[in-house]
Amino acid sequence: MSSNALLAALLVASATATAQTPEPQSGTSAPAPEKAAPATPEAPADSTEERIRQEVDKRVEAAKQEMREEIRAQLATQTLSTDWQEEWVEEKRKLELFSLDGYFRLRPNLYYQFSLGKPQNTRLFPSPRPSEKTQSGADMRLRLEPTFNISEEVRVKTSFDVLDNVLLGSTPSQSFPSDGFYLFDIFNDGQTSPRSAVNALKDSIQVREAYGEVSTPVGLLRFGRMNAQWGLGIVRNDGNCLDCDFGDQVDRVMFVTEPFEGFYVTPMFEFNSEGRYAYPNGLESEPVDISNADDSTSLVLAIARRDTPQQVKAKLDNNQGVLNYGVHFSWRSQRYAAAGLYTSAPTLNPDGTVGPSQGFVPRNANLYIPDVWLRYEEKKFRVELELAAYFGSIGNRAMTTVDLNNPDLTQSLGVTSFGGAAVGEYRLLNGQLNVQLELGFASGDRAPGFGAYPGRLRPRRENAFFTQPGDIDGPQFNCGVGGCSDSSIRNFRFNRAYRVDNILWRELIGTVTDAFYAKPTIRYTLTQGFDAFGSVIYSQAIYPESTPSGASRALGIETNLGARYETEDGFVARVEWSVLFPLDGLKDIGLPSQDLATAHSIRGTLGIRF
Repeated sequence: MSSNALLAALLVASATATAQTPEPQSGTSAPAPEKAAPATPEAPADSTEERIRQEVDKRVEAAKQEMREEIRAQLATQTLSTDWQEEWVEEKRKLELFSLDGYFRLRPNLYYQFSLGKPQNTRLFPSPRPSEKTQSGADMRLRLEPTFNISEEVRVKTSFDVLDNVLLGSTPSQSFPSDGFYLFDIFNDGQTSPRSAVNALKDSIQVREAYGEVSTPVGLLRFGRMNAQWGLGIVRNDGNCLDCDFGDQVDRVMFVTEPFEGFYVTPMFEFNSEGRYAYPNGLESEPVDISNADDSTSLVLAIARRDTPQQVKAKLDNNQGVLNYGVHFSWRSQRYAAAGLYTSAPTLNPDGTVGPSQGFVPRNANLYIPDVWLRYEEKKFRVELELAAYFGSIGNRAMTTVDLNNPDLTQSLGVTSFGGAAVGEYRLLNGQLNVQLELGFASGDRAPGFGAYPGRLRPRRENAFFTQPGDIDGPQFNCGVGGCSDSSIRNFRFNRAYRVDNILWRELIGTVTDAFYAKPTIRYTLTQGFDAFGSVIYSQAIYPESTPSGASRALGIETNLGARYETEDGFVARVEWSVLFPLDGLKDIGLPSQDLATAHSIRGTLGIRF
């Protein structure tokens, strides 16, 4: 019975008891008692009524107390329920406001004979002591991609790398600055956080992206630092795969509009290099660009016909073809260059400027970068290709203001390079068996060296300013007293995040340039989430003069065998064994009979996506 019903029943009982209490009537008397029995005195009527009322009051008070306790319990329950409801609503709001994606990876690896058996001064890869042939280790990365959804139309997106490619064991506790607690490395049993210029070359946290995104009735506005990706990724590649190391982040303002369904027009403005800048009122003040003349900026226009992933899936499920294509065009320009600004660590000068004050060098440079992409896909096959080029000129190659006084250091250079990649894929056994062929081409330059890192001169002899026959890398032009014997830069370089193999282009040379390659691949799905794959990559240079041999174009044949396992909850495990069989193009110049050693690598990846 509820407390309200109990109280009502007690009140009714009280009223009934009071109504039934006997009261003496006027004009009558009590019957006379029998003489045989002694008379018992009767209790007064008012005394009986008082006892009944006291009993009723006790019961009413007990009922009231019980009702108070029940009401308190109900109120407490309602309060807890209200608090939980508010917390749930707040949590729901927070979940809508904030979302987190990313991954964690650990990559053990083993390299064997990456020296190719060559002498120390002609090796393409940093290798151990002559008596050692094996290099091994492991690195890690935690990538965080938080998104703050301010509303359905406004959001802020960021991306951070934590312990980015930190080699396990590379920041031991006794590393600089040492406190003297450890004298010998063998006693070290811990690691410290990487700090740039203290115990590592990079800080423990690297900011990759931070940009705002606003959905408007006429398109999507983005502004800030963000990833850049286009087509297959041979020019613009965001490097957002689990095994990627490189990637393009650009400072830009862009607007994406869809004038017709499925057709997107995207104008962009990019800040490539701002040049000299200053903090006029200290490091906490707003920075200011000293001069617009030394800025390198790009005007970009992308026009594409693209389907969303959901649309692609729906068309393929209905046995329809999917045709997507687009063009991406950039015009990049720079009038002056801030001499010495990026050749040393930034320092704050007394006047608030940052970096060395070496003046400005006329550059008068322009680059035009067209990039065409096409993809056609059906349920059983896919064909995708990307073709790109660099055209332009550098009006003055001088690097310092002192060079301006020497006409042999101020020549102009031309830029003409082009490249492309194509992928054909065929699916058999309901997609369980996948056969693929990839072809790639990057224009070359007859100048010695590959030109993958033109600012990293790696000569075979000292006191050389330009590459000589047999050199591994360096600038792809040659200018000296009286003019330039080669004033053109013709080698096209693939984006370093675009992966072709595991040894030759990825590690020994650095990226695909001045070369042609062919890569057949076969992949078989043993069970859901578990794949086995294998590939063969044949690579050759465009010009034999670019190779270390100076005579042969054949670079190598690389084989890759591996397996990959992935679960629905984000765990990924991958292992891959690669073997490079070097060919004559990698031999040292003048040594056609040189025996080159076969290089091996075993790569593993353990990762968790979220």
